[in-house]
Amino acid sequence: MPTTRARITALGTYVPPRVLTNQDLEKIVDTTNEWILERTGIRERHIADKGVAASDLAVEAVKNLVASHPMDLQEVDLIVVGTVTPDMMYPSTACLVQHKLGIKRTWGFDLSAGCSGFLYALNAGTEFVESGKYKKVLVIGSDVNSSMVNYEDRAVCIIFGDGAGAVLLEPADESDQNIIVDHVAQVEGSGGVFLNMPGGGSLNPASEETVSKKMHYIHQDGQQVFKYAVKKMAEMTERVLKRNGLTGAGIDCFIAHQANQRIISATADRLKMPMEKVIINIDRYGNTTAGTIPLAMQTAIEERKLKKGDLVLLAAVGAGFTSGATLLRWAY
Repeated sequence: MPTTRARITALGTYVPPRVLTNQDLEKIVDTTNEWILERTGIRERHIADKGVAASDLAVEAVKNLVASHPMDLQEVDLIVVGTVTPDMMYPSTACLVQHKLGIKRTWGFDLSAGCSGFLYALNAGTEFVESGKYKKVLVIGSDVNSSMVNYEDRAVCIIFGDGAGAVLLEPADESDQNIIVDHVAQVEGSGGVFLNMPGGGSLNPASEETVSKKMHYIHQDGQQVFKYAVKKMAEMTERVLKRNGLTGAGIDCFIAHQANQRIISATADRLKMPMEKVIINIDRYGNTTAGTIPLAMQTAIEERKLKKGDLVLLAAVGAGFTSGATLLRWAY
């Protein structure tokens, strides 16, 4: 075990003010409010205005973090940003966030893991704190999914929204048990064919052909993704619980990636966890990719389902395929 342990000491979230409801989507594509609710549990999602990028949402989330937990941002040692919608291919979104926040002496990087992005960034940040060299690490999940959604594709456009969240990781005192306890993660690249954005990279650089073929939008085989997510989220949560001698009954709060309400409910049922311990806010935000878990943390606090000392289970499955689960005790 590391001699230094990490804990979450602050949280900030942000969603753009514009709301896109299911009724709005009924006017755009061939769908209905009832069809969307039955299959996803989503009622509405927040959409960024044109020209608002992932770094902008991230900066607002950090500002809200500082507003609730006053601190000197100049003390931040590292910025880790989970995103699949960076402002541009380079520089990294972490560089842009650093510049916009005016943090003078720090470093950072982006991490691409699809809907597991925040969880993977949290795991990476935890390792840096546990190394003993880093005292304040900003972990951010931020995505502007509307920038890569084809609003003619009714199977995809109903799912995604825009949003961001940030947490501050700091070392815990030796006697403090409210720490990041453990995490597991896995990638299975064979699933990449089922959820991807094929255009814009080195394989298919932007051209008239990639644009005409709509290769710069999300491409998803919904049935395959759903089947994998149900199976893998249960598997990863059970793995981290078993490794720590726990069962679902011992968890105080379950915060899963908000991709589909049926996936979350199926995992909770597998863990024999009552739904009152499960955080669901997908109805208000949709799937914000790397933003979902911090946004759900905020919801848990607002609904008084998360308090200091609670044992919390986080879980996510995303494009790649990527998957993971993290166990922690809430520190404030």
